[in-house]
Amino acid sequence: MDTTFLMNSLWVMLGAVLVILMIGGFILLETGSTRMKNAGHIAGKTILTFSISSIIFWAVGFGLIFGKGNPLIGLSDFFYSGYEIDSLSLSGAVFFMFQLAFAGISLTVAFGGFAERAKLSAYLVFSVLFSIIVYPPIAHWIWGGGWLAEHGDQDFAGSTVVHLTGAMAALAATILLKPRIGKYNKDGSANNLAGHNQVFTALSVLLLWVGWFGFNAGSTLSVDNGFFGFVALNTNLAAAAGTVAAMIISWVVLGKADVPMMLNGALAGLVAITASCAFVETWASVVIGFISGILVFYSIRFFEKVRIDDPIAALSVHGTAGVWGTLSTGFFATKKLATVGAPGLFYGGGLHQLGVQALGVLTCGAFAFIASFIILAIMKKVMGLRVTEEEEIIGLDISEHGSYGYPELVKAEQQIKAQ
Repeated sequence: MDTTFLMNSLWVMLGAVLVILMIGGFILLETGSTRMKNAGHIAGKTILTFSISSIIFWAVGFGLIFGKGNPLIGLSDFFYSGYEIDSLSLSGAVFFMFQLAFAGISLTVAFGGFAERAKLSAYLVFSVLFSIIVYPPIAHWIWGGGWLAEHGDQDFAGSTVVHLTGAMAALAATILLKPRIGKYNKDGSANNLAGHNQVFTALSVLLLWVGWFGFNAGSTLSVDNGFFGFVALNTNLAAAAGTVAAMIISWVVLGKADVPMMLNGALAGLVAITASCAFVETWASVVIGFISGILVFYSIRFFEKVRIDDPIAALSVHGTAGVWGTLSTGFFATKKLATVGAPGLFYGGGLHQLGVQALGVLTCGAFAFIASFIILAIMKKVMGLRVTEEEEIIGLDISEHGSYGYPELVKAEQQIKAQ
């Protein structure tokens, strides 16, 4: 068997493993950013919903994205056997696993808008419907040879496909679920419902940062010429720049170097560079990451001001940074690296590629939001989305699962309050 085929397959399988391990990062991120009484629920539902998305992706998701069809949707290769796709220079089953991991991450991003107030049953039903109706069309349009691919849309590893799609679903969810109890006062001012563990949150960012090398560098699908190293370098620089920028802007505006904001800056840098990591020079990756760190700071403040309760900043980290990252290739994509689409504005490409990128953002963002909103609105009417006020106050660990994620700590806290 060809050595290149084997090496490519091994490399992309490693990338798939790294991306799946990002689920652990999201568990720590969402758990650390929310309150202790919901920790076990968050951890368990994340594993469960990834399991559901895996089965749905095998049954229909992969075929809807990569199957033979039309510019809007794929229509073949359902219930994937592991042998289809012989046109790649790597194992078809490995490619399937890699793409399955991406679909699971997008769903996990979407659930940021459900945090601390949604029923477990809502997670289960939406996992199925998002994995069939919302994610596959967008992935097909850009990665499966669909109509945006025909226009040359540049989204190397998913700033739009994965992150913006998930963020728009999260926006629909948080609008329909409405804010958590105690988040806003009658005068409209917001209360800080602080997460219970910043160490978990910091560890989550480290796990996600490392996993992102599978996300971005793995998307080369090849070991040829070691290009994946260049993609990894851009990824790391953007994350670092986003971290520094968010720290600086929070320090200047708030007078303190806010730790959660700094961590959100790192994630924003990672999300932003995801679209452009293979198309831009290293200096541009620093600029892209730095701008994303500033954008995420003001985006989080904006959503809080308009009374959209986003506990883990999914809308800002994955949505706002996803938009910027997608548009950034329209400025910074070079003639040499733009293997998809055209060079950006700063490299003699004019406004053409920027227009294509904007078209992708608008159409994909609108589709993800509208489709998710309709699905969730129907679910809300038929089965309900939110737990009762009493269940939300006592916490989803007890109300949904009958046990606490931190049984000793929560019981001790309750005893102290009772004294």
